[in-house]
Amino acid sequence: MSPPLTIRPPVVFDTGPMARLLSAIISAGGTTTRTNEVSAADMAAMVAADADRSAWFVAEIDGEIAGFQHVSPWPGLPPEACDIATFLQHGKLQLGIGSALFEQTARAARQLGYSWICACIRTDNTGGRAYYQSRGFRDYDLLEEVTLSNGQQVSQILTRFDLD
Repeated sequence: MSPPLTIRPPVVFDTGPMARLLSAIISAGGTTTRTNEVSAADMAAMVAADADRSAWFVAEIDGEIAGFQHVSPWPGLPPEACDIATFLQHGKLQLGIGSALFEQTARAARQLGYSWICACIRTDNTGGRAYYQSRGFRDYDLLEEVTLSNGQQVSQILTRFDLD
């Protein structure tokens, strides 16, 4: 039997565990375009940014943050669309966390007035691509030779999920 999973908006004391989780993913490499580790203060600033057009959720298991997901505006998208990002703790990928997070996040995106969600995924992130495809996202564009802040170049697939 799996331990109970709670999906909820983050609170101030979650920013440290969220930053550690994200920094571990960044440090491992290969799945995110982020290249610099983040602090609790960085995470708090990200959660607070565009608060009226964003929604954040954490997944908590036995008092531990096992993942988080958010939608927010993105400069490359029209106003009726939002960007999504999902980060799950290594070793917690098969516990239904992503499904539970997406259910809450999609509901919040609708309430914020968005009509579709964009996931911009590194093409070499096979796990991320499989996750978003399993939610119903479909490919609509390809960005080639995107230069990351560390100079690395990657390609990214843009995927779309219609909320109506």
